[in-house]
Parts: sequence; C-alpha cells; structure tokens
Amino acid sequence: MPKFNQTMKTLYNILYTTLAVFALLQTSVAWAQVAKPNVQISGSVLDEKGNTMPFATIGLLKAKDSSLVKGAITTENGSYKFERVNQGSYIVRVNVMGYTKTNSKPINVNADATDIKVPVIKLSSSSKALKEVNITSNKPLIERKFDRTIMNVENSVLAAGNSALEILERAPGVTIDKDDNISLKGKQGVTVMLDGKLTYLSSAQLATLLRSTDGNTIQSIEIITNPSAKYDASGNSGIINIKLKKNKMAGTNGSLSLSGGLGTYFKSSESLSLNHKDGKVNIFGSYSHGNRERANNFQLNRLVDSATKTTYFTQHTFMGQKPYNNNYRFGIDYDITKKNTIGFLVNGYFNGEHNYNDNNTLIGDQPNVIQSHQYTYSQVDQSYTNFALNLNDKYQIDTAGQELSFDIDYSKFNNNNNAHYDTYFYTPAGVQQFPPAFIRNQSPSTITINTEKLDYAYPLTKTLKLEAGFKTSNVKTDNDLQAQLLKSGTWINDTSRTNRFVYNEQIIAGYFNLAKEFKKTSVQVGLRTEHTTSNGDLISRNGVPVIRKYLDLFPSLFINQTLSPKNEVSFSYSRRIDRPGYDDLNPFVFYLDQYTYSQGNPFLNPQYTHSFEFNYTYNKAINVTLSYSHTSDAITEIILTDTLAKSTHQTRLNLQSQNAYNINVYAPYTISKWWNGNVSLITYYINFKSNDLAGGNLDDGKAAFQLKTTQTFLLSKTFKAEVATNYQSPQTYGIYKIEQRYSADAGLSKSFMEKKLNIKFSVSDVFNTNRNRLSSRYQSVNFDLNQKNESRVGRLTLTYNFGNAKIKMRQHSTNSDEKNRVKGGN
Repeated sequence: MPKFNQTMKTLYNILYTTLAVFALLQTSVAWAQVAKPNVQISGSVLDEKGNTMPFATIGLLKAKDSSLVKGAITTENGSYKFERVNQGSYIVRVNVMGYTKTNSKPINVNADATDIKVPVIKLSSSSKALKEVNITSNKPLIERKFDRTIMNVENSVLAAGNSALEILERAPGVTIDKDDNISLKGKQGVTVMLDGKLTYLSSAQLATLLRSTDGNTIQSIEIITNPSAKYDASGNSGIINIKLKKNKMAGTNGSLSLSGGLGTYFKSSESLSLNHKDGKVNIFGSYSHGNRERANNFQLNRLVDSATKTTYFTQHTFMGQKPYNNNYRFGIDYDITKKNTIGFLVNGYFNGEHNYNDNNTLIGDQPNVIQSHQYTYSQVDQSYTNFALNLNDKYQIDTAGQELSFDIDYSKFNNNNNAHYDTYFYTPAGVQQFPPAFIRNQSPSTITINTEKLDYAYPLTKTLKLEAGFKTSNVKTDNDLQAQLLKSGTWINDTSRTNRFVYNEQIIAGYFNLAKEFKKTSVQVGLRTEHTTSNGDLISRNGVPVIRKYLDLFPSLFINQTLSPKNEVSFSYSRRIDRPGYDDLNPFVFYLDQYTYSQGNPFLNPQYTHSFEFNYTYNKAINVTLSYSHTSDAITEIILTDTLAKSTHQTRLNLQSQNAYNINVYAPYTISKWWNGNVSLITYYINFKSNDLAGGNLDDGKAAFQLKTTQTFLLSKTFKAEVATNYQSPQTYGIYKIEQRYSADAGLSKSFMEKKLNIKFSVSDVFNTNRNRLSSRYQSVNFDLNQKNESRVGRLTLTYNFGNAKIKMRQHSTNSDEKNRVKGGN
C-alpha cells in the first residue's frame, strides 16, 4: 500500500505541474483573444452534371500572389469551410483529377466582415479525364524531412526477402556490430520502435525480434536523431521507428509474398497480408513465416600476462544458427463518428532457434607453440513467444485541430533457453589430458509490460499550438538460470552459477510542447518529466536488492528559419536518458568456454546526454547537419581480463563521459530521367574518458566516417535495378580499435499483370567483403578478433497483389493517414 500511495503522489505532482502550465497558457491566450473572432469562409462544389463533389482538394489562396493560406477537402455532400480567416483578399481554388482546375471570384475579408458564403463552384471535365486511375507512387528510397530521415522500404528491390535487421543496416548512418548492437552516427544507445511503440527489449531480444520480422511487411523506417518531448526520453543517439504496412483502400485487398535465398545455407520466407475496409470498419491482418539458417565464423587471438608467465590463446569458432519465425498481426479500426476512431490490435510471434557451436582453443606460453588443446561443442535451443494487445482511441474534438488520443498496451514475452556444453581437453598430440566437462543450463525468462498513454493537442491560435500528455509504464522481468554439472553420470546443481534475477521498473511521465509559427520562423519548446523506480533483486543468492528512485527533467528546443525559398536552417537541443538494458543488469554468467564468458552488471547507472544539432537544407533536398552530444556515465561494452584465471569476459560499465561530434551530408541526385540516387556521408569523432578503468585512465577517440550510396535505374516502366554501397572507415570506440568495413548490394525488379505480380532478385554483399575486425591493447586486455558472418546471399522474391488495386481518385482522397498508436510493448 505505501508503494501505491507513493506512486499516486508522484503521478499527482506531475499532473498538477503540467495542468498548471496549461492553465497559465490558456489564461495568457484568452487575453489575446478578447478581440472579435476571425471570419469563416464556406461553400460547396458540384460536377458538370450538378452532382455534389465529395473529397475534392480545396485551397484558400491569397488573391495577390496565389500563395496557399489554408487547405481543406470537401465532405461527402461536397461542402467545405475555412475557419479563423484573417483580413485580406482571397480566392478559392478547386483541384480534382479529371476536371479543369477552377477558381472562385475574389473574396474580400475586412474588419466588419461576417461569415462569408462563397457561390457554388461548378467543375467541368478535362479532355483527359479517366473514369478510374491506378494509384501508384514512386517515392525515393531515402527522404529527408524537417525532423527525420525516412527510408521507404516498401518498393525497394534490396529489401525483398531480407529481415528487418538486414534492411536496417542499409539505412543512412546506421551500423550493426558483431553482437547486433545498433549504432546511429557512430553512437550506441538507439531506441527502436515498431509502429510508434517502444519495444522494451534487451539488445539480444531486440535483434531476435528484428531478425524474425520479414522485410516484405515493412513500409518505411524513420530515423529521428533529436526527438521532441512527446517521445520517451530514452535513446541518447535518437529513435528508429519501423512502420509496418497497413493498407486502407476501400474494399478487400491483400498481398502474398514468397522468397527463397541461398548463401551458405538455403533460406525461405513467406508473408500474407489482408485488408478489408467497408464504411466505418477497417479490418487488417498479416502473417509471416521464415527459416533463415546462417553461419558465423570468428577467430579470437588473445594474450594474458600474469606475474610469472605469458599465455597465448588462439580460438577458432564456427557458429551455426537455425532460426524459424512465425509473426502475426490482426487489427480493427472503427469510426464511431467522423471525428472519433477506436482501434484494437493483437500481434505477437512464436519463434525458435537451434544453435550449434564448435569452439577450438589452442593454448601455449609462446606464439605458435601449442601446449594444450581444448574443444567445446555446444547446442543451444531457444524459443521465444510474445502476445501483445493494444486498445487506442483518437478523437478529433473540432476542425481547428484539437484532438485527444489514448493508448493502452499489454505485452508478455516468454523466452526459454536450454544449452549443453561438452568440453574435451587434449595434449598437442591429441591425447586426452583431463576428464571431459559436461554442463547444461536452463534459463527461462518472462517479461511483462503494461503501459497507458494519453495525448492532447490544442491549437491556441492559428499560429500557436499546445501538445501535452501523460504516460505510465510498468515492466517486470524474471530470469531463472538453472545450471548443472555432470558428475559420475548424475546431473547435480552448480551452485556457483545457478541464480534467479527479478527486475521491476516503473516510469511515470508527463510532457508538454508549445509550438509557435511566425512569418518565416517556427519555434517549439518542450519539457518532459519522468519519475523512475527500479528494483533489481538477485533472489537465489540472497543479495541486497539494487533499488533506485529518480526524477528527471528533459527539456527540448527546436527553431526553424526560412532564409529564402530554397534555403532553410534549424537548431535543436534535447536532454535524453538511457537506462541499462535488462540483460545488461542481469548478473548471470554465460560461457563460450571456461576461458571466455559474458556477465551482466546489476550496478549500472543510467546515462544522460545533452544533444545539440544545427541543420541546413538547400532546395528541400540537400541537407547538411552539424551535431554535438555530451554523455555522462556512458554505458559502454568492455572486455576485461582476469590474469589469475587467464579468462576474458565481456560486461558493461559506466565510463566517466562520452563526447561525440558529427558532420552529416545528404544529397539526392538525378543523372537522367532513368538514373537517380543519393549519397550520405557522416563524419564523426567520438571520445571516451574514464579516470579509473581496470587500473588505468582512458582518454581515447578517433575521427571516422561512413559513406553510403544508393542508385536506382528505371530500365522501363516495369523494370528497375538498384545498387547500394557502404563503406565504414576504421574507428576507435572505447577500448576497441575497429577496422574498416565495406560491402555492395544489387538487385533487379520486374512487374507483370498490370503490376499485380512482381519478381525481385537481389544479392547482398556481392563481393563477400563484409566482416568485423577489432582489437584492443588496454591495460591487461590484449586481443584481436576477426568475425565473418554469412553476408553474401542471393534472394528471389515473388509478390502478388490481389483485390481492389484500382480505385477512383475521389475515393482515395477519403483515406486518412495511418494511425500512430504510440508507446507500448510490441
């Protein structure tokens, strides 16, 4: 009960503070609105036969220069209206495909004007009118917008047959390391969202989810480097939002996709999506299945210096992985009224993976001299299930833009891991040196997530808008490691490793954004507050729980200035937080062999980041960004060496600080009407500092750059080719020296049957050059690692679109944008 009372008290304080700010803003605006309200302009549109013209595009233009003031769409009875129109002279323009563009007579709004009724506007058919049109779009693969970069995956040749993780690696500024950690502009700490919902997963679990997400189900990937206060404050390098396909055409339609790939092993995937919209109801669903067996080879050479001698280890490991995935998604949206839509979504997966590893370790006290040989064979069987529910409602309070929305999410993950490790010890001659060691682990884990979120938007005036909202999230993880040793033919409990770790986390948040539009300047200020309570309890060891409670403020500022029609500049600032991942806090020990293992750190603190970004855009296309960020208590992966046990283990620690400097240049180009592309160049310098790391002082960094290009060749209306290249220069990250990486991808796409059938063939890493190579020489740490994953894969993908592919333009205009159901477990 005390815990509940404390939670309610915290929520009350956040609500009271935000409402007080809101009330103050309302009062100030009320004084500004004592004057007479602005005029409303309304009217209606008919076609050449005198029938009403629903869903026509209407523009209110200044009569002097025809510049657009407001936009609208006619209702089902052909009427339209513009509210809060200032004094001036205007014309109304109607634009509908198949009809001649038509203007009204000039409309004068003076100080004494009342609401104005525009005479009926009657359209005439164009000589090129079509009864039906096939709606198609040729969006560029990479789009740059004011606050984000968008990678349009849906029609990309290179995305066909790939997983979400493989596609993400091709996004501008994104890199994925040997352990599937995601970096943006050279920095880790990326928050990944699916359809606007936080995943709340550890890095390993997130990688598994993204590997099992079929690329054919993805619409686009959004990269937001400096999010506003509306978003959760987590993610020091930004947010990556993966948007899934959701068709809202009237009628019934769908898509079936089959893909086969060949690398070291054969891979296959299948996906089916269906959509039905009839009147007020929109029902949609999808299912995907995949088998993507893959291979991974790595070599680890390390040197351990002790007080008496030096020992050399050479490890060769082959890792085979046989994953399978089954992902499903079902939802329904219902328009209660024209202004209120309620939605329900069910999604989840049941996936599994069989891993088998061959690990050979050669040991000696001199280079290239073998004194003993250790061989470990391991089998790891894993299963992952997830079930998630979402209930959402979006209510448009008025036509001025006032709206209220809420989301309630529940999600549960069940992961099971059963591992067997058999280790044999030999002399250089291959004679058994010691009795073999047999160990096994069972490590079931459960993650339960509950979130509730409320958002409110209110245009205080024509140029002043307020956004505010609240969110609560409760996360519980339960990890139970059961370890046994085989002794005299009997499995016995290994008390040194058996453990249970339970972690609870509650976050209560509130925010507001205030945006103001001037003639050539727009400003947005925001503040988010988050109160976090966490409890990490090592139950089976009778350890002291690690309890944390902290309240943080996260301000944000965005300024955009239009210098001329072709030149824009902007500045943004935000403060952000990264809380430790659940697996990073888990103190369990996971072995590769007795000399190599990983271990979590329950004493990790959150890291905080101040981010500054200056942006210049030329002609809405070429973009240059300068950014700087400072992170305190930087959570960093570290490999440490125990000179007594001669072992090397991987963990995460808080380093004193991280400073990152970035220059990002993005430029699309068109060589001819059949050849276009884009180039993205990111140059950065990342420096880590720590006054006491493994007995030494760390102060290291290095300038590096990443160059990505994409080229599209339109060989005909139904035939195109794409080529993508990626180069990552050598870099320094913490105690690691990382060597260069480079690769090239290519693909072809051909459409048939009026674009209902599409065949795509692609090859990833055409020249098989993509590999991870890194080393470290810090204090007692001395190693070189060379890792080569199965990266060159040829894929053939067939996609068939069926159902209502052709619709009338007027019907198409009725479809609203995708619902942005945000902040939940997925």
